[in-house]
This record gives sequence, C-alpha cells and structure tokens, in this order.
Amino acid sequence: MTNDERELLARCVEIGTSTWSDAMDACGIDGVIRGLTRRSGQGRFAGYAVTARETAGVRGQFQRNAFGVGEIIGAVGPGQVLMVDMAGADISTFGGLAALATAKRGAVAVVIDGGCRDIDEMMVSGLWLASRHVTPTTGKTRLKLEGINQPVKLGGIAVAPGDIVVGDDTGIVVIPRKEAERVMAEADRMLVIDHQMEQAIGSGASFKDAASDANYIR
Repeated sequence: MTNDERELLARCVEIGTSTWSDAMDACGIDGVIRGLTRRSGQGRFAGYAVTARETAGVRGQFQRNAFGVGEIIGAVGPGQVLMVDMAGADISTFGGLAALATAKRGAVAVVIDGGCRDIDEMMVSGLWLASRHVTPTTGKTRLKLEGINQPVKLGGIAVAPGDIVVGDDTGIVVIPRKEAERVMAEADRMLVIDHQMEQAIGSGASFKDAASDANYIR
C-alpha cells in the first residue's frame, strides 16, 4: 500500500458505519450489506476489498481442489478485507484453520455471504469475520472457486476490488473507491452536526431543539 492509501484507511476507520450509511444515502449510493452477522473479532475495521466468488453445489459435485480456499487466502494481506460471494449458500467456506492462516497474513477482516464454521477457533484467531450462516457442512466437493478480484455482490451490494469496506458493531458498509472522497466529505459534515447535537443535548437542550439548531433533520 502507498502512504496515501494507508492515510485514507486511517481516516475511514475513525468513522462509524451509521455515519457512513447516512453519508452514502446523501450521495445516492447503496452500500449497506444486509443479513450478515459478526462471528469473531472486535472493534472497527477499514480495508480495501479483495473479492472472491464461489459456486455452491451438492456433495461430490466438484473436485476437492476446486474449493480453492488456499488461493483465496493467498490473495489477501495487510490493509485488505476478503469479500466472499457465495450467493448466500448455507455451506462453510471458512473454518478455524482458514481463519488462523488469514489472520497470520495480516488481513483486517473476512466478510462472507455464505457459511463458516469452527466459531470457537475463529474467536481464538482474533480475525474479524462476518457471515450469513454458521454450519458444520464443509465446502469440500460442494464449492467451486470461480474467480478472484472480480466484481461480486454481497447482501445485494456490488463490491469491486479495491472498494473500501468498513465494519463495526453496527454493521458493514462498502464505499465505492471512486466515490470515497465525495462520501468522506459528506461524512465529515455529518460528524460536525453530530458533535454540535451532542454538545447541545449535554448542555440541557431537548433533542428537538438541538436538531433544529444543528439542521440535523433536513
């Protein structure tokens, strides 16, 4: 990563997903990934998307080496978020060993529109990971890796390689890289309003009066 890329992530991680969501609403951008739950890790992360797309089938449909989990893990590193598009399949593509290997590579998070397993081991690894399902059902012979770093969709949201992904206790958002500065400017503006509201309410103003003075709802 360049210094500029690191600086951008440092700015992004300071802003919560609620503010990012509001800022993208103001910019006319859909970016909230829905229906996924954090399974391990803590705090807030921000990173650049590395994408993977997998096709799900029945047991024995694919060769074991079609699973490609090693290739997926090998594609991600520091400052990056692995975004796996499984079209919501209730099959595990990630377990405890995969989580440990990914954490060792310095990836900041994994987001899976599909399944994972070995939650206790994932928690020990410290990897921030969210998925749609938790299931013991293995992806071996049931999943086929179709491609890495191609456009994908998770929770109905389009994700391109290099997009900015932010996650925290509230949710996960995807900020298109080409729109980052525009959305950031809107988020910064909203943070100023939030701070003004907080100060006013802390000083005894009603929510209604504070919101009116700060132009909170417009």
